[in-house]
Amino acid sequence: MRPLIILHGSWHQPAHFDDVAERLRREGVDVTVPDVGARPIAEVTRTVQEIVDQAAEPPVVLGHSYGGVIASGLTGVSHLILLAAIISEPGETARYWIERVTEETGREPESLPLIFDDEGMTHLDPAAAREALYADCSDAVAERAIALLRPEPVSIFTESPTGASWKDTPNTYIVCSEDRALAPEMVAHFAARCETTVTWRASHSPFLSRPVELATLIRERL
Repeated sequence: MRPLIILHGSWHQPAHFDDVAERLRREGVDVTVPDVGARPIAEVTRTVQEIVDQAAEPPVVLGHSYGGVIASGLTGVSHLILLAAIISEPGETARYWIERVTEETGREPESLPLIFDDEGMTHLDPAAAREALYADCSDAVAERAIALLRPEPVSIFTESPTGASWKDTPNTYIVCSEDRALAPEMVAHFAARCETTVTWRASHSPFLSRPVELATLIRERL
């Protein structure tokens, strides 16, 4: 089996993927979950590219949410799994997608429950995070996930990927039909860019609510 690299989304951290990662490690999969939070996209992409380049063979890369932006800039990957992910080209920022959907629909998409501080950082409102991200998780799982959330710089809304490797890398997009973090109009654009699309009745975080199914899908692409 090929090695696996998991790229978590904004406000999250590697520990959010502990369940899926450990399931696969017990089956002999070489799983790396680097910390890709709170750094400029170009810097993070360079860090992950080094992991890809050092792998024994071209790895599978899973990018969740904003992790898809990082994945988009990688080369030498055997398969991209985009889990409720943002799939962009250089120049397409989060703000770009908000403005595009607003223009297409005539209304601004609902935003995540964010709190902005005086130091240029954003925080997910813990009181609203359950409904926004973990609606289909058990209470215990959701509580742990919320406790693990951490701040991200405002710059994540104005940065874009360093490349668009999804154009020439085999890929699978997982649509989460109950996602309350990404507007469905955005997701439709992202999924249309991918070769294969799988739809799950899940929230934005099936790595927590459907870890067995996600581990199975990953295994099939290793």
